[in-house]
Amino acid sequence: MKKALLIAGLIGASAVAVRADTLALWTFETSQPAGTGLSITASPESGSGLATGSHTNASTAFASFVGNGSAHSMSADHWGIGDYWQFQTSTTGFQDVHLSYDQTGSATGPKSFDLSYSTDGSTFTLVGNFSVLQNGATPNASWNSATAQSAYNFGDDLSSITALNNASSVYFRLTDSSTVSINNGTVGTGGTDRIDNFAITANPVPEPSSLFLLGGLGVLAIALARRHS
Repeated sequence: MKKALLIAGLIGASAVAVRADTLALWTFETSQPAGTGLSITASPESGSGLATGSHTNASTAFASFVGNGSAHSMSADHWGIGDYWQFQTSTTGFQDVHLSYDQTGSATGPKSFDLSYSTDGSTFTLVGNFSVLQNGATPNASWNSATAQSAYNFGDDLSSITALNNASSVYFRLTDSSTVSINNGTVGTGGTDRIDNFAITANPVPEPSSLFLLGGLGVLAIALARRHS
């Protein structure tokens, strides 16, 4: 029985060794996108990829306002249905994708967003819809450079979407899906949405030798357990 427990412990230790890696992280501390127009881009502070802000109104002002626990984030006004934030990276050699990001808006900023993904940048699949909280509205404290406010954080477990595994490019869009503002009125031209700390993480795809070892250990553990039961 002790041998079986030892083998089981080795299997558990091997499983724990599989860790999530950050494939791309945008904090906007160095990119600090700003300008007026239809779109703007920003490189990640770590990893590889590209963030894009895309709007249909040429008067859109993209700005770098205070972040959630940092000095900078990415912000935009003049929101309309179909306008979006997009984040692209590669998952080659990785699987079990997770997203984490902070998002908020002003009272007349857009309330409802769709999260979708793509592997070609043109055909997107909807994951779900979510609502954004107004920055600083009771009972939540406002974003500030000193302390990150967890109320504005979103986490998405996309590990069940196998199309995102080991892909040369993956794209994630947060798309304005309604004309309803955060204060339940109508989205205003000056209403803003702000995003920060967008992280794409995943687990390394196990090497074939590792899978063989785990499988062999599992069979051995079962055999030993039966012998000593």
